[in-house]
Amino acid sequence: MKGEFVAINAARDNARVLLAMSGGVDSAVSALTLVEAGYRVVGMTMKNYCYGDFGTSAAPERSCCSTEAIDDARAVCQRIGIRHLVVSTEEIFGREVYHNFLDEYRRGRTPNPCVRCNSIVRFETLVEWADRMGFDCVATGHYARVFRSAAGRTYVARSTSRAKDQSYFLSALEPGVLDRVLFPLGDREKDEVRAHARDGGLRVADKPDSQEVCFISTRTLREFLDGKVEMAPGQVMTSAGEVVGHHDGLASYTIGQRRGLGIAASRPQYVVKLDAATNTVVLGDDEDLFRRELSCDLAWIDALGARSAEPLTAQIRSRHGAERVSSLTIDNTTARIAFETPQRAMAPGQTIALYDGDVVVGSGVIAAAGSA
Repeated sequence: MKGEFVAINAARDNARVLLAMSGGVDSAVSALTLVEAGYRVVGMTMKNYCYGDFGTSAAPERSCCSTEAIDDARAVCQRIGIRHLVVSTEEIFGREVYHNFLDEYRRGRTPNPCVRCNSIVRFETLVEWADRMGFDCVATGHYARVFRSAAGRTYVARSTSRAKDQSYFLSALEPGVLDRVLFPLGDREKDEVRAHARDGGLRVADKPDSQEVCFISTRTLREFLDGKVEMAPGQVMTSAGEVVGHHDGLASYTIGQRRGLGIAASRPQYVVKLDAATNTVVLGDDEDLFRRELSCDLAWIDALGARSAEPLTAQIRSRHGAERVSSLTIDNTTARIAFETPQRAMAPGQTIALYDGDVVVGSGVIAAAGSA
């Protein structure tokens, strides 16, 4: 795709930026970087759930909206000399992220709450408050870049840091949302960011990164779901239909799982399907996890004519490389995607991000895996 990456240069006309601050080092250094570039910055921390009745008495210690995180964000703002706001997003977060997370597990699916939070809660809230307060831009501490096509359309794109790239988690953001978005860390490495924080005297310079799912305060997912998702016992069977055991709830399992199956077998067995209609866990060999095709419910997708001659690639989970797509067919809000090579453990409920090179050109939620 022809175009250019948007750089964080010196601010024009004393531009005002509303920055989402989690209390971590990444958003702290984003604030410092923007101030040093001449932007007028206000930091905003979103209180997603930690004082709401979400079935937990306190936010996890390393959560992005614990009281510690809010205190750290406030202290960073005081150090830099900018204003800090705390905004309640409990209602929308509870409805669209937390309860959706539980509903997906009830259906035997594997959701990605971070993608959903970014697209429905974080950026919508940022833009809403920026409009309300008269800000020019919004920003976050994500490791991603903004790409502007030759036609003037803006997209999320990969960070230059492949180790920290977070474009997958931002893939559901449609291009129209990105016209006023800045990613100050898009061309930075993590060690460089921490060094910048130390040089700036920020107390979060060596603070550990927050955990991936902010509201899970228990050691395991099963412990978290216990009491929140009804666990109905059912059968465990092979792909040939042989009953080999029983389970105590579909929500305890994920596609590709090997450990904790509670069965004896002559060779390693994996969860290859969770059938919510029959409340059945289906097991198979590792080779049974590989599929070449999937269907997905589209969040958005770019016009075909805007893409380069290179084949698209698709990423089916956060810790998975983008793989080449051999075909893509679209029917209204559903897409069927075929890969050049079979992919392992494609889980319904997970996000799929489509890329043209480094640029995100579409996003959806996996509905089902197809042929082997």
